[in-house]
Amino acid sequence: MPAKPSLSLQDIQEQAAAAGVEVIQLQFTDIFGTLKHISITLDHLPTVVDQGIVFDGSSIEGFARVQESDMYLRPDLSTFAVLPWRTPDGDGIARLLCDVVTPFGEPFAGCPRAVLKRAVAEAAAAGYVLQAGPEPEFFLFPVGSDGAIRYKTQDTAGYFDLAPVDQGENARNAIVKGLRTMGYHVEASHHEVAPGQHEIDFRFADALQAADNLVTFKQVTKAIAHSHGLHASFIPKPLTGEAGSGMHIHLSLLKDGLPAFQSNGDSTELSQTGLHFLGGLLYHARAMTAVTNSTVNSYKRLIAGYEAPIDITWSDRNRSALVRIPATVVKDDVRMEYRSPDPAANPYLTLALLLRAGLEGIAQKRDPGPATKEDTYTFTPSQRQDQGISLLPESLKEALDQMVQSPFVLDTLGDHVYENFVRAKLLEWDVYRAQVHAWELDQYLAIL
Repeated sequence: MPAKPSLSLQDIQEQAAAAGVEVIQLQFTDIFGTLKHISITLDHLPTVVDQGIVFDGSSIEGFARVQESDMYLRPDLSTFAVLPWRTPDGDGIARLLCDVVTPFGEPFAGCPRAVLKRAVAEAAAAGYVLQAGPEPEFFLFPVGSDGAIRYKTQDTAGYFDLAPVDQGENARNAIVKGLRTMGYHVEASHHEVAPGQHEIDFRFADALQAADNLVTFKQVTKAIAHSHGLHASFIPKPLTGEAGSGMHIHLSLLKDGLPAFQSNGDSTELSQTGLHFLGGLLYHARAMTAVTNSTVNSYKRLIAGYEAPIDITWSDRNRSALVRIPATVVKDDVRMEYRSPDPAANPYLTLALLLRAGLEGIAQKRDPGPATKEDTYTFTPSQRQDQGISLLPESLKEALDQMVQSPFVLDTLGDHVYENFVRAKLLEWDVYRAQVHAWELDQYLAIL
């Protein structure tokens, strides 16, 4: 997907007027990727573009202390899009994604979008542009007349099933239609492996646009699902014994405008640059996992047998690998698929880490080792040891332990995001491990 064209304030005013827009949501995320917004009226937009709009940063998770609370939103005009629904009064609603800045006009160190923009600028200085094609998955659950979410899936369909077995098809099609009206290039959508599970895939876009697309995609998906009496959930593993939701990310790299992963001539094999980029991803995988898989629940998905990776391996064929090189007959389409992230991850931080890990791999000429042809789900510990295969972290705590040992992750995220992320996630782990869960009562209450 080409970069979005630059829009002037006048362009936006004209497009908004033509669409009947009266309200504009100024959107941004906290450090965990949760979307936040402030709404303004269209006639106030010129002032906001000129001056920004102030908000209380101390009320946003991981942002600022009370004594440093004043923050400003600076809208990125290239992100203007009309949302595919209207207010109860029939007025149109639009969104602008924003950068968070300090009262002095400097990028705020706690803004996830700024973290990715910094990584993108570093890559651009070396002649590189990362393109990303995410594949977010989600579940649809019925909502009762009382507004409560019903913990049962909407259907019992499986991979690629059709209606009427796939009872989420109408909602999914409406989501795709809504995204297309906003300018999204949707490549495919389908029912996934688990009951009530769905996937919508986007065309490649530059890293920042891909992350912007993902945060608004979640908002649109939830809103349109709600209009169909459904709740769209991006929890990684809502159902025991079923596949979890991943967010596989296809990565391709341009060097001075040309595909950097493509070997010379007509070959569709990875170039040396591609192999080194891959080596960087594998080398930093354990340290990045607390960000790419950022919840306690994420690690219920990263278990053997459900097409989610558990080993730090790469392959040109099997889907148990962390990184897969998809088959292609088109030389310009050589790419790699990083398979561990889930849709709970902050896409800005995730793409910043993947980009910088790959670039560090190129700079250090990291060797990814040989491709793993076998299904590693069946490997014993001794087989992994013999082949030098490491496991991804098996819990959020283990992932955080790896993260805090990584100068690379600290350098990528910056002190502010890094420290607040680790502090909050350690608290999440402590709260989780102190809880008595239903499984423990079912397992032990009657016999101990």
